[in-house]
Amino acid sequence: MSNVPVAVVTGSNKGIGFAIVRALCKQFPGDVYLTARDPSRGQDAVAKLQTEGLHAFFHQLDIDDLQSIRALRDFLKEKYGGLNVLVNNAGIAFKVHDTTPFAVQAEVTLKTNFFGTRNVCTELLPLVKPYGRVVNVSSMASSSALGGCSQELQQKFRSDTITEDELVELMTKFVEDTKKSMHEKEGWPNTAYGVSKIGVTVLSKIQARMLNETRKGDHILLNACCPGWVRTDMAGPKATKSPDEGAETPVYLALLPSDADGPHGQFLSNKTVRTW
Repeated sequence: MSNVPVAVVTGSNKGIGFAIVRALCKQFPGDVYLTARDPSRGQDAVAKLQTEGLHAFFHQLDIDDLQSIRALRDFLKEKYGGLNVLVNNAGIAFKVHDTTPFAVQAEVTLKTNFFGTRNVCTELLPLVKPYGRVVNVSSMASSSALGGCSQELQQKFRSDTITEDELVELMTKFVEDTKKSMHEKEGWPNTAYGVSKIGVTVLSKIQARMLNETRKGDHILLNACCPGWVRTDMAGPKATKSPDEGAETPVYLALLPSDADGPHGQFLSNKTVRTW
């Protein structure tokens, strides 16, 4: 078993994820794993980094597939005895003008962005070593979507005592409400992506609280962040930040020094804690 520190970035063959891997290859004192659903795309991305003189490793990961998540979990456990840095970056978004029915967009978007991310956390968080860092890439869209929720929903999503089960119930209800074309009547905003990222931000707060309760002495720091509006396949060419600029806040959180006692359980953008 290797004593080398190890970092894993999900959804990292392109865009912000790729830029996060690039930065970690330069700054993280250990092995960095680039992951992707498609092995050939992942290997191509690793090769691209190699031309820049950077060395990343590849491991297949589809966050929609529990078997794939568990294969990565078992690999990390066996080779490294755990992991030191986890960046949950993988996510999807439908384009604004996509004609796919909203209920389908809701189900598909939440399946990956919320439920997939949650499954990765369920399997990999127990492997995070003392002084580990976990970064869940969310979005400012979670803040604006929160503002578009009913007061009742906002209260629930801002609660300091909401449980993971209650959050799962709410995310499931959103999908069900869209199928019945009742989501607006039930107080939801008209954005599947935004709701999925509310889920990621609130999940991060719950996970940080659980770490405080169960592993207080391990000094693990877990946060959610918004990378900003970044020029990627997802956001398009008009966005204001380059992928490397978008990677700055996630990388900052992934590399918080071992003597840092925060931020923890926060939502950040531009390296600054935002009010939720």
